[in-house]
Amino acid sequence: MTHRPALQAPPGACDCHIHIYDAAYPAAATTPTPGFAWATADAYRALQARLGLTRAVVVQPTAYGFDNRCTVAAIQALGQETTRGVAVVGADVDHAELRRLTEAGIRGARFQMLPGGVVPWDDLEPVAAKIADHGWHIQLQMDGRLLPEREAMLRGLPCPLVIDHVGKFLEPPGLDHAGVACLLRLLEAGTTWLKLSGPYEVSRAGPPGYDDVAAIARACVKAAPERMLWASNWPHVSVKQPPDDADLLDLLAEWAPAPAIEQILVRNPAAVYSFEGA
Repeated sequence: MTHRPALQAPPGACDCHIHIYDAAYPAAATTPTPGFAWATADAYRALQARLGLTRAVVVQPTAYGFDNRCTVAAIQALGQETTRGVAVVGADVDHAELRRLTEAGIRGARFQMLPGGVVPWDDLEPVAAKIADHGWHIQLQMDGRLLPEREAMLRGLPCPLVIDHVGKFLEPPGLDHAGVACLLRLLEAGTTWLKLSGPYEVSRAGPPGYDDVAAIARACVKAAPERMLWASNWPHVSVKQPPDDADLLDLLAEWAPAPAIEQILVRNPAAVYSFEGA
């Protein structure tokens, strides 16, 4: 897979969700050893150049549990001026550790509420209260169909919220579904952001257009382009036949009107991840 995307990314364009795996860092005892030791910072740098992107956000993989060393090392390897990270921390994290991680480029706490996640729902509000003082956000991945059950909690968070993968509806519904309506309400409230990423993980329609997920993505872009982020989700650990990342970037041009592309790729991530000079 070596072709370049048709979409020419503007200067400062950011990939807001990648994972780095490195054999130098052991997987958590509760997690099978990942088979993605090739997915290093050097490997991503080559992809970044092919896509024409200059900024990235490294998200702590579930395979490493609470050990954020690989993610922090990847930020340094890719360059902290152009790279940020999202860590996994529990309710027992102290402010000294949060300060250390902030200085290392971390700007969010990941909550993966699907199988494999290591932080429970009970920790979400206590963690949010602690990270708010450090300028972090909560990054949340859950089945979007269940969003209405958590709406009150999510609206009450003292920090911004970033929702993964177009809501990660495990069976993408129609636009009249209560989960989609809830997602739109959260976006319109002004403190929630959405990653336009990962359609291949849940789509029943499949490539090239992932039409069922695309319908939700377009509705969200139309409602709140100023709250959209784009991400590749490289290296696509959840699927046996990964998509080409150039094709995923080109999907953005199908989901968003041309005037919104620069906002989604540059200005929105600059605001969420505090890139300097943006």
